[in-house]
Amino acid sequence: MNNQSSNRPGSIPPYTTLQLSSLVLLRMLIGWHFLYEGFAKVFDENWTAALFLLDSKGIFSGIFTYMAQTPKILSMVDFSNKWGLIAIGLGLMTGTLTRTASLFAIFLLSLYYFATPPFIGYTYLVPMEGSYMIVNKNMIEACALLVLIIFPTGHIIGMDRLLFPRKK
Repeated sequence: MNNQSSNRPGSIPPYTTLQLSSLVLLRMLIGWHFLYEGFAKVFDENWTAALFLLDSKGIFSGIFTYMAQTPKILSMVDFSNKWGLIAIGLGLMTGTLTRTASLFAIFLLSLYYFATPPFIGYTYLVPMEGSYMIVNKNMIEACALLVLIIFPTGHIIGMDRLLFPRKK
């Protein structure tokens, strides 16, 4: 990989191979997490978002409860959650539409965050994983995805490089 500086618009800044490889690794690990979660839900015939939505707290709990109690909406939520996780995971792992996949991932993680905010005094049926008052794993992963939106990792190693070639 050529890391020489170029002043042309759209050129990749002169980052080291280690820096770029670390960003690609971060993208692939997050992609794996989304892909795994999606497949785990698809292959579990009894999985539904209903209990998660019913356990919601915070300012959007009324909306999430309504979604869980309305069968047609819940069916759409379940379908969108399962296949959205898989699509995001595949996009991130292969570097395909990386920024779009990252934006949808941030949106989904934000929904998870606002459904079960990690605030003091809130308790949930399922124990929270990695909750430190305001910050939890969903927020951290969303911030990591923001970094991936800023850096064009799909153009470094990924299908975006083939789908959207940069002009030289």
